[in-house]
Amino acid sequence: MREEHHFITRSNWLRAAVLGANDGILSTASIAIGIAAASTTRDPIILAAIAGLVAGAFSMAAGEYVSVGSQADTEAADMERERQELIAHPEEELEELAEIYEERGLNPALALEVAKALTEKDALVAHARDELGISDLTAANPLQAAIASGLAFTLGGMLPVLVTIFAPLQQMVVSQYISATLFLMLLGAISAKTGGSSILKAVLRLSFWGTLAMGATALVGYLFGIGFAH
Repeated sequence: MREEHHFITRSNWLRAAVLGANDGILSTASIAIGIAAASTTRDPIILAAIAGLVAGAFSMAAGEYVSVGSQADTEAADMERERQELIAHPEEELEELAEIYEERGLNPALALEVAKALTEKDALVAHARDELGISDLTAANPLQAAIASGLAFTLGGMLPVLVTIFAPLQQMVVSQYISATLFLMLLGAISAKTGGSSILKAVLRLSFWGTLAMGATALVGYLFGIGFAH
């Protein structure tokens, strides 16, 4: 048989990785732009960018772990509740499964036959997949999400940090904006290619929100810089 490759198997870690890399690039570059707009020396810009990188990486990893962990706990609780229902009310659960297949287009007799066959094989797996929407492909993995997000944030955030070190101080804001936009466009293309979605949509989406965020922080840095100067 022809082997098929589906991108849904990558959805959990890809979402966390794209979110982490996007935040790493965007938040670190935005911090650097904000400080650069209010500073006349390089050291505060580098220090702020590195601090933002370290804090952001741990924050992203912890946030993903807590968030996905909560989802995993909910899924586990639903699975346990379904297991108890199968023990206490097997006939009702069988009818419920058959009704699901009827709603998907099977005639009543065939729906009941399919429900019986899947129940005999593994009733809990059948109900988890078709009633709760939980399967091995979509099950939450907190550790995987945390590692993917934290590592991706670090890799993404290192790019603006390098710009703070090597870009000309007088053109720091422009250098950060241009480089971050290019990094975001590249990230959008890579994530879309990996996930099998539209490259153009991903590039435009990340570029638009990136420009908005960096513009806002540059304005704040400029206004605070003027305020301190006076």
